[in-house]
Amino acid sequence: MKIVYLGSGQFGIESLNALEESSHGIELIVTQPPQPAGRGRKPTPTPVSAWAKQHQLKLIETEDVNSPQIIEIVTASKPDILVVIAFGQKLDNKLINIAPKKAINVHASLLPKYRGAAPINWAIINGERQTGISIITLAEKMDAGQIINQLATDIAPDESAGALHDRLAQMAAPLLLDTLSLIETDKAVYKPQDDSEATRAPKLKKTDAFIDFAEPAEAIRRKILGLWPWPGATAYYFPEKTKKSERTIIADARTISHNNPQNLQPGTLDENLDIICSQDALKITKIKPAGGKLMNFRDFVNGRGCRPGDVFTKVEK
Repeated sequence: MKIVYLGSGQFGIESLNALEESSHGIELIVTQPPQPAGRGRKPTPTPVSAWAKQHQLKLIETEDVNSPQIIEIVTASKPDILVVIAFGQKLDNKLINIAPKKAINVHASLLPKYRGAAPINWAIINGERQTGISIITLAEKMDAGQIINQLATDIAPDESAGALHDRLAQMAAPLLLDTLSLIETDKAVYKPQDDSEATRAPKLKKTDAFIDFAEPAEAIRRKILGLWPWPGATAYYFPEKTKKSERTIIADARTISHNNPQNLQPGTLDENLDIICSQDALKITKIKPAGGKLMNFRDFVNGRGCRPGDVFTKVEK
C-alpha cells in the first residue's frame, strides 16, 4: 500500500525502518517543525525529520497539518492509508478521508487504558504490571478509535520509562506490518473500545517531576522509574553542614523496609544514608546533579560529604 506517515517522536523510528523494508511504499512523511532543545534552546528537527532526510524521502514540516496547503500535498500523494505515530497534532476528518483505508494510530498502551500523551510514564508511576501496543482507527475523541490489533507485555519491576519506551517501539514495528496486511486484505476486525474502562495519561507537567518524601517509598520509586530519563524525578539536596541546597534528579533507587525508630522527618538521611519516607525508605543508587552527569550515589556522597541528618526536600516551583 501507498502510505503517508505522520509522526514526530523517536517512538516511531523502528516502525519507519520496518515500513521502509516492507512491500509498502512511504510516499510522504509529515512531521512537526524544529523545536527548541538543549541548554541553548536551539531549534532541533524531530527524530522523524532526521530519519526522512537520511533516507531521502519526501518530507513536510508543518505547524498545521489540517491546512489547505498540506491537504493538497497529501491528496497529491494518493495514499491508500495514513499511519500516525507520536505525531503531536490532531487530524481533521477531511485529512483522514483522503485515503481509502483512512488512518491508523500506533499507541503505547493497552487501550482503553492510558489514553493520552504519556501512557508509558503513567503506567509505571501507577504500578501497572502490564502494558502493550494498540493499533486503532482515528476518532474525534483522543485515542478512542476502534481497536484493530494489540500486543501485551509485562513491565519489569525495575524498568524505567526510557527502557520500556524503546522496547515497546520495537514491539510496535512487526505489529504495524501485521495490521497493514490485515487491512490490505480486508481481514481486519474493528473492535470498539469500552469507554467505561478508559483511564487518562495526560502530558507530563513540570510539577509532576517533584518528589514528595511524605509519600510511601514504593510510590516514589515508581515515580523515579516512570520519569527517567525525562523529565526526571527532582528534589533538592540540603546538607546540614553548609545549608546550601542543590537541585538533583534521582535516576534510580530501591525500596528499603524501615520502621523509622528515631522518628526522623520524611526526606532525612538515616545512618545508612537512606532517605526516610512516610512508609519505608529509599536507597538511592543513581543520581544526577543539576548541570552535571549521571553518577553512582556513592560518588555523590563522597564528593559532597553527605552525612546522616542531611535532607532531600521537595521542589516547590
